[in-house]
Amino acid sequence: MSAPALPSLFISHGSPMFALLPGIAGPALRQLGETLPRPRAIVVMSPHWMTRSPEVLSGPAPETIHDFGGFPAELYTLSYPAPGAPGVAAEVIGLLGRHGIPAVANDRAGRDHGAWVPLMHLYPEADIPLLQVAQPATRSPEVVLEFGRALAPLREQGVLLIGSGSLTHNLYELRRGDEHADAYATAFADWIWNAIEAGDIEALLDYRRQAPEAVRAHPTDEHLLPLYFAIGAAGKDWQQAARIDGGVTNGVLSMDSFAFGSHATAGSEAAPLAA
Repeated sequence: MSAPALPSLFISHGSPMFALLPGIAGPALRQLGETLPRPRAIVVMSPHWMTRSPEVLSGPAPETIHDFGGFPAELYTLSYPAPGAPGVAAEVIGLLGRHGIPAVANDRAGRDHGAWVPLMHLYPEADIPLLQVAQPATRSPEVVLEFGRALAPLREQGVLLIGSGSLTHNLYELRRGDEHADAYATAFADWIWNAIEAGDIEALLDYRRQAPEAVRAHPTDEHLLPLYFAIGAAGKDWQQAARIDGGVTNGVLSMDSFAFGSHATAGSEAAPLAA
């Protein structure tokens, strides 16, 4: 009897300081990782690696990229030395191609912080092969949704698919060290979750017009688009969803994450899940 499909995940990675300051989101992700069936590989889409033509990270040992500035020196010493997965990269390229999305391998790029920072909490041992698929340089949620749908079969083959972004992401209003949540950030996060619970994909795709304070929550929308990758990757099971409470950091960054599909509630005893 084959194992159940893994869920797909949307993870809010917030600021790079999430690597050093886990808050409540870090332990929740670690407990989720301990509860889920162990993947044979992990595929991440992050807005910190965007390309106009689809690319897949295929190197056997991609380096840890510190693609940020102005943070404490300790942050630049961190490494996430998980092995690459050239074989899985080939599978990803094949599935994208069969879905009408021609992609090429990139064996030179490293892993950006959207991939390695949240994985430091989810799988801190860094012993599961990890690769990335570049986020398409688009403002269309529908385009990103199709990337997820193309890769959905991998979930039945032991591959964990993750969209890593941020549920809210207004860096203009960021207040480092301030844990008081602005009401608009909470209202936006709740609206997204309510639409997921309702199975209202049309509203989610039209979030920029329908969600409260959408443009304020996302002056640019690249950090929300990985949510649609995760939804697409869950296939028809995307409404089997769980919300993993991550709180709000720096005043405006909602750190909530979502699990979609089979095993979506696997961490319900370990990770705080919001109703």
